[in-house]
Amino acid sequence: MPPLNAFVARTAPPPVMEARRWLTGLDFPAHRPLINLSQAAPVDPPPEALREAMAAMIRDEPDTHLYGPVLGHPALRSEIAWRWSALYDGEIRPEDVAITAGCNQAFATAIMTLAEPGDAVLLPVPWYFNHKMWLDMSGIEAIPLPCDARMHPDLAAAEALWTPRTRAVVLVTPNNPTGAEYPSALIESFAALARSKGAALVLDETYRDFRTAPERPHGLFTDPDWRDTLLHLYSFSKSFRLTGHRTGALIAAPARLAEAEKILDTVTICPPQLGQKSALWGLRNLTDWLASERTEILHRRAAAYAALSSLPGWRVLGCGAYFAYVEHPHPLPSNELCPLLVRDLSLLTLPGTMFAPEGDGRAKRQLRLAFANVNSEGLGALGERLAGLGEVVG
Repeated sequence: MPPLNAFVARTAPPPVMEARRWLTGLDFPAHRPLINLSQAAPVDPPPEALREAMAAMIRDEPDTHLYGPVLGHPALRSEIAWRWSALYDGEIRPEDVAITAGCNQAFATAIMTLAEPGDAVLLPVPWYFNHKMWLDMSGIEAIPLPCDARMHPDLAAAEALWTPRTRAVVLVTPNNPTGAEYPSALIESFAALARSKGAALVLDETYRDFRTAPERPHGLFTDPDWRDTLLHLYSFSKSFRLTGHRTGALIAAPARLAEAEKILDTVTICPPQLGQKSALWGLRNLTDWLASERTEILHRRAAAYAALSSLPGWRVLGCGAYFAYVEHPHPLPSNELCPLLVRDLSLLTLPGTMFAPEGDGRAKRQLRLAFANVNSEGLGALGERLAGLGEVVG
C-alpha cells in the first residue's frame, strides 16, 4: 500500500458517519420509530417556490451548467455585501465577499490563508468536529479553549493560552454543538484580543438566521478596520435548505481573498452555479419564508428545552438554533450510552466525546441533540423516552 499522509491518518473519522453505523441491522418498532437527532442539516427540500425557480435555472439558463468566476457570481457577492452591510450597520463591499462550496470550504480556505503546519488555532470546547478535523489534517495544533457554565468561551483563558504560534481564534455563534448564542460584547472582546496579538478572529455564523435575539449579532463590521482581523463565514445550507448544493460565503479583506482564490481554483474551480443562483433568488424572494422558519425553530427550541429540563438529574447546558447540549446523570460514558439509546430507545444522538479532546471527563457526561428536524410532538416523545433511560441502563 502506498504511504498515507500522517496528518490525515491521525485525524478522527467523521462522527456523523460513525453514528449512522450504529443503525446497521436495527429494526425500529412501529410504536417507537427512530428519532434522528444526530445531524444539524435540514432534511426537507428547499421551499416549492425556490424549487420551481431552480428548475427554470436548469432548463433555461445555459450558464447554470458552466464554470463561473472562482470567487463566485458577482451578483451574489454584491447582494451579500449590501444585505450584510445593512444587517451589521457596517461597510462590506462586493470585493470583500467570496462564495464557497459550503461553509466547511469557507473555513478550510480561511485557515489555509492563515496558518501552516506547526502553527496553532484556539478552538472553544466543545468544538465543531469538522473544524478540529481540518486543523488536524493540516498539521495545525487545535488549542482547546474552555467555556464557562453558559457555554461561552473564556476570554481570560484565551489570553493565557495564546502562544507565539497562535494564528487565530475560532468562534461559532449560535454555537454548534451547544446552541449557545454569544453576546455581542464577548464577540467584540475576542476580536480585540486577536487584533492585539496580530492574529485573526474566524467567526462562523452558519446558524445566524435562527437566533433568539432580534438585534444585530455584533458590531464588528462597524469598525472601518475590520478587514485587519475578521474572517466571517456563512452558510446557505440552513437558511434556504440548500445542503446538497454546497453554497457558503467567506468575507475577508480583498488581499486575503486573492490568496483564497488560488486555493479555491485548485480545489473546486468555482462554486456550484445552481447553488449560487438559488441563494441569490432566496435572498431576494424568501425573506418572509425564512422568518417563518426561524419562528418554527424557536418553537422547537422551546419544546426541546421543556422536554429536557424536566428530566430528573439531567442538565441543559445550552439550547439554541438547531441544538440542545445536555449533561446526563447515568454511569455509562456518553460514547457507550449513545449506541444504547439507538438500540433500546430508538434515539440517535451524538456523544460529547465527539466534540472534545480525548480523555475530557466532562464530555463523557454530555450529549448533543440536533432537534431542527423534529417537531414538537417528536420532542415530547424524546422526553418520555429519556425519562425511562434509567431502567434501560440499570
